[in-house]
Amino acid sequence: MRWRGRRGSSNIEDRRRMGRGGIQLGGFGLIAVLAIGYFLGIDVTPLLQGGAAPVSGTQEITQADEEAAQFVSVTLADTEEVWAELFRTQLGRDYDPATLVLFKGVTQSPCGGASGATGPFYCAVDEKAYLDTAFFTTLARRLGAGGDFAAAYVVAHEIAHHVQHELGILGQAQSARARVSEAESNAISVRIELQADCLSGVWAHHAQARFGSLERGDLAEALNAARQIGDDTLQRNAGRVPQPHTFSHGTSEQRERWFARGVETGEIAACDTFSARDL
Repeated sequence: MRWRGRRGSSNIEDRRRMGRGGIQLGGFGLIAVLAIGYFLGIDVTPLLQGGAAPVSGTQEITQADEEAAQFVSVTLADTEEVWAELFRTQLGRDYDPATLVLFKGVTQSPCGGASGATGPFYCAVDEKAYLDTAFFTTLARRLGAGGDFAAAYVVAHEIAHHVQHELGILGQAQSARARVSEAESNAISVRIELQADCLSGVWAHHAQARFGSLERGDLAEALNAARQIGDDTLQRNAGRVPQPHTFSHGTSEQRERWFARGVETGEIAACDTFSARDL
């Protein structure tokens, strides 16, 4: 991905030196657990009992952290330009961008605490996305899930939730989830997440057209990331038999296909997972 030397976003809230602590990992298995939480946006802290210890003190900002922050800033700026244009041309309205909170270790949000275990998430209460950039290093060095466009896909996915919030989709869907059974709530969550995947693909389509930022292999990185974080794949990798009624983000095939649909069409309307009979 061509991003160096390009404009960054001003909508960054950097809390990386404000953290009071984090998680000290105890081996590859714990890092894999954190990866699941990172991509699923769930708190896997209970799974870390006995294998992690709290770390206190000032957080060290490494060169890798700084580069990740710069990368996130440029990617966020790209999403702002693309979505502002798409809101004007496809929806006839203005786009109000989200703020992205960078942190290292732990921080707080109106939607709850954020840590390496909770993973990146979007909080509609304060219209902010939360991201621990240190995890990019963990992904690349320890999990073999590196690649700058795979990281860009993660950022774009969280911003896609803000797009859903701007359109009123997220609030309606979350209200519906509160009125139904757990299995039905999970099914609605899958549609939310697959739509965010598709909208991430829409962004990728227009980022290439607008900035020429994609390089050979970039889309393959994002598609591989989408495939690796499907609910079925994550459950198998955790040694479990996939349980579809527990899925909250969609299967690997679904996540990959909806992202690809956004890339291919470049149209917001193509991402209506809520009207789709088959996901």
